[in-house]
Amino acid sequence: MSGASLALAPAGDTAEPVLRAEHLAKEFSGVRVLSDVSLDIRAGEIHAVIGENGAGKSTLMRLLSGYLKPSEGALFMDGAPVDFHAPADAQAAGIALVHQEILLADALTVTENIFIGREIARFGRLDERAMREAAAAQLAEIGCKVSPTALVRDISLANRQLVQIAKALLGTRRVVIFDEPTAVLTHDEVDPLLDIIVELKQRGVAILYISHRLDEVERLADRVTVLRDGRMVGTYDAQGLTPHRMASLMVGREFASLYPARQDPARLAGGDAAPALEIENAHVPGFVREVSLTLHKGEILGLAGMIGAGRTELFEGLLGLRPASFGAVRLHGELAAFRSPAHAAELGIGYLTEDRKGKGLLLEERLAPNLTLAALDRVHPAAGLDLAREAQLLDRAVASYDIRLRSREAKAGQLSGGNQQKLLLAKVMLNEPSVLIIDEPTRGIDIANKSQIYAFIHALVREGRSCIVISSEMQELIGLCDRILVMRAGRINGELAGEAMTESNVALCATSSATNENISGRTSDG
Repeated sequence: MSGASLALAPAGDTAEPVLRAEHLAKEFSGVRVLSDVSLDIRAGEIHAVIGENGAGKSTLMRLLSGYLKPSEGALFMDGAPVDFHAPADAQAAGIALVHQEILLADALTVTENIFIGREIARFGRLDERAMREAAAAQLAEIGCKVSPTALVRDISLANRQLVQIAKALLGTRRVVIFDEPTAVLTHDEVDPLLDIIVELKQRGVAILYISHRLDEVERLADRVTVLRDGRMVGTYDAQGLTPHRMASLMVGREFASLYPARQDPARLAGGDAAPALEIENAHVPGFVREVSLTLHKGEILGLAGMIGAGRTELFEGLLGLRPASFGAVRLHGELAAFRSPAHAAELGIGYLTEDRKGKGLLLEERLAPNLTLAALDRVHPAAGLDLAREAQLLDRAVASYDIRLRSREAKAGQLSGGNQQKLLLAKVMLNEPSVLIIDEPTRGIDIANKSQIYAFIHALVREGRSCIVISSEMQELIGLCDRILVMRAGRINGELAGEAMTESNVALCATSSATNENISGRTSDG
């Protein structure tokens, strides 16, 4: 970051907090979701807030940024009480909120999105040149290289997040609240964003940082506030506060192990580990070349790689979601071809998309229809809807997958990210697939729900099913999988198993033309 287009407050005296909350509480329709929360944010500090889904983090952020008014408690800036009636009041006071969700208008340009509601006018007309130049300077300030005239729908997800940050930082910003800013990013996209946050801190901005990624909190935070069930557990000096200790504070118990015990490699290599899915010589134009792989019965196979490596596109091609060709595909030894995810489901393959909100669930629909939509022929007779059967299946899914909700009549969009993912898993499993393909199983999910989803996956393979996990989280793949295939530039560049499954080896295979022969002497079956 260089230049001067961001009007940032100097560090000043850090003794008096820039923003302070005292005894905040919030109720919705008589249900208290936040109780007696007090914290402060100081200039030149990164103060992290962590907690499980439903702990009250997002409600707290919305109170601090004027989107909600507290039922109890008070806010202070520089020691003086403030009362925000709308987000514009908080913005005028120098508080910016960077939302977890991308809240940009796809059909508008980058410049139009940055200045929407704050347009520059001259002589009664919009000064498009001034806004375009200011947008370009703002984007350059945070290292975003997209054109100010580009349509938002044409830029990458990572750049949309940077545009959203540029929009939030427009004008004088004394406090910036980041709500899960890396949830939609892959690991190689995260570092530049974290560098921006660190430089904002160095320039005297007070940062409030919310994330499920505890390694990021450990890396960034000066202090950490922990919420649990809408209440404060406490505020801690971040120095010496490990991710393991943070996780224990969040859930109120010690985490002996995040991942279930690994399976016996000898069993998977033995005669009872027959191939469940075999892919030979896959080609997905522009993404994948000459990829072959085998998934064994009862195995969890991981797919690693950098963004653009072709992992997601390989399986979208397999399921008929994009053009692709194959030398052969065998499901349990029989030749197969899949016209669509629905056709694949009929043949025994379940697919959980990485985009649960955009492609996996109908957020404005109730839970029961979401659960049964992909299995209507199994749930409803030809004569009509069997609502009693649908309700019964929802009850079973809620119990089996620990889906936490306030009402059976809630909409899917009202669930937390972790509970949405568990609903999506229950939806896919309603068809009883023998092979499960899960893309980014825990993106944007807290550590307690992660642990549950890992346990669900292990339980499924213990029943004799097989699972492919596509993930940008290297530790997730290492802790969860029996074997990892690493893709690079559309090809499988390495196969790792046993002690060879380390972060450094995954990173080497993902970024280097050297294959895993340089690591373990084994050649990839891809």
